[in-house]
Amino acid sequence: MLNYGFDSLRLVNPVCSPDDIEARNRAKHAGRILDSCQVYSSLEEATSDCSLTVGTSGKREVGSKTTFRHFMYPWEFVKRLEDFSESVSLIFGEEGKGLSTEDLEICDFLVTLPTWEGYPISNLSHAVNTCVYELHRSTVLSNQGSDPGLPDIVPLERSMNPTLKGILRQGIDEMGQSLPGNEERRQSFSHSLRRGILRSMPTEDEATRLIGGILDATTALQYVEGNDEWKSQRRRKITPSEEE
Repeated sequence: MLNYGFDSLRLVNPVCSPDDIEARNRAKHAGRILDSCQVYSSLEEATSDCSLTVGTSGKREVGSKTTFRHFMYPWEFVKRLEDFSESVSLIFGEEGKGLSTEDLEICDFLVTLPTWEGYPISNLSHAVNTCVYELHRSTVLSNQGSDPGLPDIVPLERSMNPTLKGILRQGIDEMGQSLPGNEERRQSFSHSLRRGILRSMPTEDEATRLIGGILDATTALQYVEGNDEWKSQRRRKITPSEEE
């Protein structure tokens, strides 16, 4: 829960205390969730202040006529919550048993995981992780960079503007032309390097660093080959051909 920013835990008739030593050991550094968790005697009491109650189960009805277990997958559930601002409870049953039919009756709608039908029941921890991950994923996509808890660690978009891509391609071609050997070898190298780099979809920052290294490598190759262009063309940036 805490890995994905959720810390509100409610327990219904737990078989051990939140202060149980094994519970504390398993919580590791998320002990504060157990510090603040609330214990209730019934599911109705635990969800009485929630505007929406969502049950989870791996026991699915198979066939075209579903009478009770009308499920949606986690990503659809998250999508429907995008404009919902009230409190939501996500309900999981105990390990090995899950939620009873009576428990599911209380829920407003149901979520199931897209597990393989040959072994559809997930461990409780896996089910929780999958659901809270989907919820957190939606938050990351909309708030990364603007929320202190969601810094820009991984770029959400990997793209280059056309000008930068043109400079990268030109730099690779110039480096290829500086290689020893025949023209076929030079072109083959340029094509392979260009496609390999662009297939990885580098960010603009990564592309800029690659361009700097390619430029230095080209200058070094020209120097080793005795090509005076290493002096006349030596520069700290690549000027697009159409601008020269």
